[in-house]
Amino acid sequence: MIFSVDTQRLLAMHYVYPLPLQKLQQLLSPVDVLSYLEEAHPNEIASTLQITRQKALQISQNFQRVMNLPLKEVYAQANIFPIPFNHPYFPAQLFEIPSPPTVLYVKGQRALLERDKRIAIIGSRKATAYTKVAIDIIVPSLVENEYTVVSGLARGADTMAHEAAIKFGGHTIAVLGHGFNFLYPKENRALANKMAESHLLITEYPPYMKPTKWQFPMRNRLISGLSQALVVTEAALKSGTLITTECALEQGKDVFVVPGPIHAEQSKGTNKLLLEGAIPVCDGHQIVETLSLFSSKN
Repeated sequence: MIFSVDTQRLLAMHYVYPLPLQKLQQLLSPVDVLSYLEEAHPNEIASTLQITRQKALQISQNFQRVMNLPLKEVYAQANIFPIPFNHPYFPAQLFEIPSPPTVLYVKGQRALLERDKRIAIIGSRKATAYTKVAIDIIVPSLVENEYTVVSGLARGADTMAHEAAIKFGGHTIAVLGHGFNFLYPKENRALANKMAESHLLITEYPPYMKPTKWQFPMRNRLISGLSQALVVTEAALKSGTLITTECALEQGKDVFVVPGPIHAEQSKGTNKLLLEGAIPVCDGHQIVETLSLFSSKN
């Protein structure tokens, strides 16, 4: 259900308490508590959001303070564009994932969100030269067929995927696990700055939120949610990459996997995915043809 919500109130609420969409809906229905939050009794807020009275009081006090700030102007000065769940630019496919975000914060070419053809490329943070070879074989065909490459700006495979998309003249989107006041990893600052101008950076976290360990697995559901399919290059048996793969499978997305040497640690996770039924991939044309075949059947 799409609610009519005052944008300033929504952004203020998300700033002080970055709640997911299901939680926000508790504030909007059956009673629109958000419309009078600064006047609501802390007990009502606590009961509505199922939180402690102390937490509710803190939210109420912070909300009153932030409501007086010109948030849109502040974000604009930092080249941040907030996209609430009821904004036309909000990707509709994110309503289908577990725990959809309430607000996306973006930097760069936000028109990329209007393109439907997106493919995620992920892999190990300890990716070897084999991942770079694979990505350089796969990405040109994706770019040629106007697919945008989505990844997470992490070390290793993510970085290689973003760089390849740029090198071959395509577009790329990075989904971050923190707010825009920070950058992780720091060595990707130059890449992030380039993407903030000519490509796109996305996060569901307000600018002040630092990188924390639990936020990156949450970020992974957005990477797969934004994409038609997922390409995995290298992954060990115990790998965060496999979390994103699980998200994609739960979302009904195709998972393409680059086969790897059977002795290589960074290919044991990917080879296991192949044994479990993932689609082996050797070049980008195969991905394009497979997705075209499925789309023509729908």
